[in-house]
Amino acid sequence: MKQQGVHPEGAESTSDAAPRPDTTDEAREEVHIDEVEGDEPLLPARVHRPSDLMRLLVGVLAVALLLGIAAFAHGTTSGLEQDINKGTGQAPDLLIKIAGLASSIAILLVPVAFAIERLIKRDGLRIADGVLAAVLAHGVTLATDLWVAKAAPGSIQEALTQPSPGDIHALTDPVHGYLAPVIAYMTAVGMSRRPRWRSVLWIVLLLDAFSMLVTGYTTPFSIILTVLIGWTVAYGTLYAVGSPNVRPTGRTLMAGLRHVGFRPVSAAREEGPEAAESDRGRRYFVTLEDGPPLDVTVVDREQQAQGFFYRAWRNLTLRGFATRSSLQSLRQALEQEALLAYAAIAAGANAPKLIATSELGPDAVMLVYEHTGGRTLDSLADDEITDDLLRNTWHQVQALQSRRIAHRRLAGDAILVDRSGAVILTDLRGGEIAAGDLLLRMDVAQLVTTLGLLVGAERAVASAVGVLGPDAVADCLPMLQPIALTRSTRATLRRLARERAQREREAVLEASQQAKQARLEAAGHDTAPVVLEKPDKKAVRAEARAEKRAIDDALEEAREEDLLTQIRHEVLLIRPQAPVEPARLERVRPRTLMSFIAGAIGAYFLLTQLTHIEFGPLIANAEWGWVAAAVLFSAVSYVAAAMALLGFVPERVPFPRTVAAQVAGSFVKIVAPAAVGGVALNTRFLQRAGVRPGLAVASVGASQLFGLGCHILMLLSFGYLTGTEKTPSLSPSRTVIAGLLTVAVLVLVVTSVPFLRKFVVTRVRSLFAGVVPRMLDVLQRPQKLVTGIGGMLLLTACFVMCLDASIRAFGDESTSLSIASVAVVFLAGNALGSAAPTPGGVGAVEATLTVGLIAVGLPKEVAAPAVLLFRLLTLWLPVLPGWLAFNHLTRKGAL
Repeated sequence: MKQQGVHPEGAESTSDAAPRPDTTDEAREEVHIDEVEGDEPLLPARVHRPSDLMRLLVGVLAVALLLGIAAFAHGTTSGLEQDINKGTGQAPDLLIKIAGLASSIAILLVPVAFAIERLIKRDGLRIADGVLAAVLAHGVTLATDLWVAKAAPGSIQEALTQPSPGDIHALTDPVHGYLAPVIAYMTAVGMSRRPRWRSVLWIVLLLDAFSMLVTGYTTPFSIILTVLIGWTVAYGTLYAVGSPNVRPTGRTLMAGLRHVGFRPVSAAREEGPEAAESDRGRRYFVTLEDGPPLDVTVVDREQQAQGFFYRAWRNLTLRGFATRSSLQSLRQALEQEALLAYAAIAAGANAPKLIATSELGPDAVMLVYEHTGGRTLDSLADDEITDDLLRNTWHQVQALQSRRIAHRRLAGDAILVDRSGAVILTDLRGGEIAAGDLLLRMDVAQLVTTLGLLVGAERAVASAVGVLGPDAVADCLPMLQPIALTRSTRATLRRLARERAQREREAVLEASQQAKQARLEAAGHDTAPVVLEKPDKKAVRAEARAEKRAIDDALEEAREEDLLTQIRHEVLLIRPQAPVEPARLERVRPRTLMSFIAGAIGAYFLLTQLTHIEFGPLIANAEWGWVAAAVLFSAVSYVAAAMALLGFVPERVPFPRTVAAQVAGSFVKIVAPAAVGGVALNTRFLQRAGVRPGLAVASVGASQLFGLGCHILMLLSFGYLTGTEKTPSLSPSRTVIAGLLTVAVLVLVVTSVPFLRKFVVTRVRSLFAGVVPRMLDVLQRPQKLVTGIGGMLLLTACFVMCLDASIRAFGDESTSLSIASVAVVFLAGNALGSAAPTPGGVGAVEATLTVGLIAVGLPKEVAAPAVLLFRLLTLWLPVLPGWLAFNHLTRKGAL
């Protein structure tokens, strides 16, 4: 089939004379009534199906689970094998021999016969995929046999092998060398979609497995492992090399239309080739010999699988009412779209009229609509989007909601406007009938956001209130949050946020340049004789304050509210009592999920160290003097933290209240990751203390940045001392050298890859844009700088001495460590705790500190309780005082 030219409106034609959707009747009469062969641009020969990847992952997990059962449930596996051997031992010998002989011959003949049949039908690609999968499965089988024989635990070896009947000194194969390749072959070639071949081959496989099991040449677990390996390798091969593309072509579409009674002349794609990457189906404009044109939507399995992982993640993290099925069957998708199309028209809404449906082979379906024409709402010019058009749009949504129909995707490209100005709602495939109130309110929130992006918040809210009423619009405010909007709308909002941030940065830079230029011009107009004298500090500070004031004023003028905030303000002007608290749509937040996983891993490692420790005698023999010292060091750390913060704040802030804020941070750390909670609390505290918001953020950022530098320097310094303290020379240890080389390699990789380099440079530049000026202000006050540096060093020293005192409380002179070793372990554990997503670094810090102390030579009987005492004093016990301090500062307006 020949590829034809491009449609005048951007549609790719499958006809030499395919008319435009708006072609007049006179022009349409000139179209040749004979079918003209043509097709859309060539589709990719192979596609990577997400379903294949999911099956691969399921197979890997099943293999791991089977090996885990074989390793830890030895009694169960032995009992199962004995029961099976007893049951099969009564089978007649003649039957066993006949079954074994027949299955051994058929298991090779059936795949070969299927391959010949496929080659005759010119489907050699599938056979090539099957052969490749069989070869890979054979390789995995050999590797598994070698691993079981040489390195596997004894329980796994006993579950997968047994003494060979022919030679009692030899063992049977853990995995069948020919059965796994056959299973991989039959799976890769797609025999499961051909019932007759599938039935024959499964009967042969079952007979072969039965005969092998009865004659004692295999075990039940070996058969299951063989099947799983063949199945998993097959889907891994299909995902790696791709499956043959079976999407229907234009010729298939034309034949399908004739099958349901139409007489098509031509078909033209109404979207570009990128539509194939969407899950909304390919859309065609079809002309007929004797009737108006049609709009045809073709949905195949590949397009339906697009966005599968995104939908699966949404289903995992969002509550059930806010999600839809991550992967429907073609029949389910066809029935849902047809049902929604009929329901929307019955409700009185303008929607495309469905007139026919049909299957296009086993892997695609088509839906035939009457041609609607028109342009999408987001393609209209600004002056074409009138108030009447906005009200008409809301009337269509009101018609759907009157019958409890949720559209679920009211984006700009789902709303068509024809020549008469009528609004047509399309893309009903993801909708829902008998929808609940929350889904209907989500539709209102989505549409008011879509219209706000086009005409602004004021007109969007006014049009909604004019049709739905103020109460219905006010009820949608809890749903006005990014997670309730469509994917494309969220992407647009993120792009607008980046543009706003860029404009604010440009305004700040321009104000700074203007202030410097004004200062230079003022200095140029000064005609007084130049006298070399010490600059006036008061004048310098006054100029710096004037420049900061100009920057703050420019930033305040350039600051813009985001669209969702503007919509809320417009609704609150009409209904001041409207609910504004966002509704809880998330079942589990990504941060919560990561915290749970990290906490579980950390708890596992910690519990493994505690299982063999007897805490009774250990606590009875503890040195309580060192426990008291650890408590003292923990208390002093809050004073040091206050010094570290105030050292980077030039403004005057009360020191006692700052110490109380650091104590309150102990409570905040339990409900947020350590690095996030402390930053947010300190920023809020400084703002309440009278520091401008921008300067408060810059002060906390400067403190964090300087603390990071000190942390790295101290880690390298103490690591160097730890490596040299046991050797007479000053050469560093191999571990330190390896760590430095690793860091150097990472820096080299980041600077060599353009994407990573741009990412790092952008983040660092945005960080230094506000932090560096603040650090320059601090450098002009040596007293502040000394306070900040001294506070950071004192803070680290307090934590190191607290950990050292905890170790001495449970150990003796023979188990004590050097301060350098303790410092290295603490600094590494603290760094991991700051990076871990768990609140306070729970799990990650305990595991890191315990493993680190054991690695530097401390017995685990001392390391585990010492770490628990350290974390008890620095994390858990301060929670109650932190809660009291947090409530006190909140009542005083300091937080």
